[in-house]
Amino acid sequence: MHSSAVFLIEFGAIILALGLLGRVAGRLRFSPIPLYLLAGLAFGKGGLLPLGASEEFVAIGAEIGVILLLLMLGLEYSASDLVSNLRTQYPAGLVDAALNATPGAVLALLMGWGPVAAAVLAGVTWVSSSGVIAKVLGDLGRLGNRETPVILSILVLEDLSMAVYLPIITALLAGTGLAAGSVTLAVALGAAGLVLLLAVRYGRHISRLVSSDDPEKLLLVVLGLTLLVAGLAQQLQVSAAVGAFLVGIALSGEVAENAHNLLTPLRDLFAAMFFVFFGLHTNAADIPPVLLPALALAVITTLTKTATGYWAAKRAGISARGRWRTGGTLVARGEFSIVIAGLAVTAGVNSSLGPLATAYVLILVVAGPLTARYTEPIARRLTGHRDAVPARLSPVQGTPVTTAPGPATTDDRDPTAR
Repeated sequence: MHSSAVFLIEFGAIILALGLLGRVAGRLRFSPIPLYLLAGLAFGKGGLLPLGASEEFVAIGAEIGVILLLLMLGLEYSASDLVSNLRTQYPAGLVDAALNATPGAVLALLMGWGPVAAAVLAGVTWVSSSGVIAKVLGDLGRLGNRETPVILSILVLEDLSMAVYLPIITALLAGTGLAAGSVTLAVALGAAGLVLLLAVRYGRHISRLVSSDDPEKLLLVVLGLTLLVAGLAQQLQVSAAVGAFLVGIALSGEVAENAHNLLTPLRDLFAAMFFVFFGLHTNAADIPPVLLPALALAVITTLTKTATGYWAAKRAGISARGRWRTGGTLVARGEFSIVIAGLAVTAGVNSSLGPLATAYVLILVVAGPLTARYTEPIARRLTGHRDAVPARLSPVQGTPVTTAPGPATTDDRDPTAR
């Protein structure tokens, strides 16, 4: 059969399978990420049906998927939001990094994988999944809860930290020396600072230049600009993902909203290909030997992430019930963990790192929605704690409104308890 025909058949089968898996995930009301990873394992080395002709195209699609994931993440935040979060919530970010990056680093060192693998696995266990958590908050009807701004602040700080962390990891994986690595980090920090400064002062002008009433022109300009900046960033050994993230931050207002709507289908397509590609490069036979360490790491980081959320919510004056909900909601890991592990797999750091990261993410991307739903009621039963309803946010001014003790309101009550 002609190679182009084989490519079309293989690639068409992948896209069709992803669509069907996405529908299954939607019916079951959980993230499709684990199903995409499993599909990659099925099509990859040691899988049921290894790919041939279309693997190179899937690799390119996967790279575009990472870029679009980070672009869309940047579009969610304005530069002023990021600056405000840095000023007010940085202690929670520091606690989050210390509690959740440490278990990954320690495990890598205990298994003898070396300091580079330790730095990579620290990132895998540190960062929660913004996409999964946002979906869970919407599904559970908690977007108006008092603890939700705390959750979002931690996610914002984690995402912003990636602008520093990814260049460091890129330099370590490239094997550059201390001087070259310092230059790479300085370039990354300088670029991030410059983009934030330009976005704060001239964001409206930048958005006006990009803006267009024609969806086709807007899509082409935003996508072209993103790929161009991502390519230049990668050429400077900063990180294509960081470049895309900074482009997203620079755009604001109506342009950001319109670009988000136009790019969402493309992001979903290429992000799915990214997860499949990661699975393709993970041999399913390598997962059983690392399953127990992955499970132990998942249990430990579930506890540390819950503790992080509890502490951050307590610091913000949230009630005990809201603290437990905050901790349980932050447990899910997903896209960023796979992005970080994917860099290490491509660089060939350690053959066991990819399978362990895959198993770890599979466990927590499934467990995350469950902990978000059930951590608070389980903790309440175990502690026998009953506290009064805290002040909830005014929908008009965003200021606390005192409520009398009594039955839980919609903003404070877990919808699953209804």
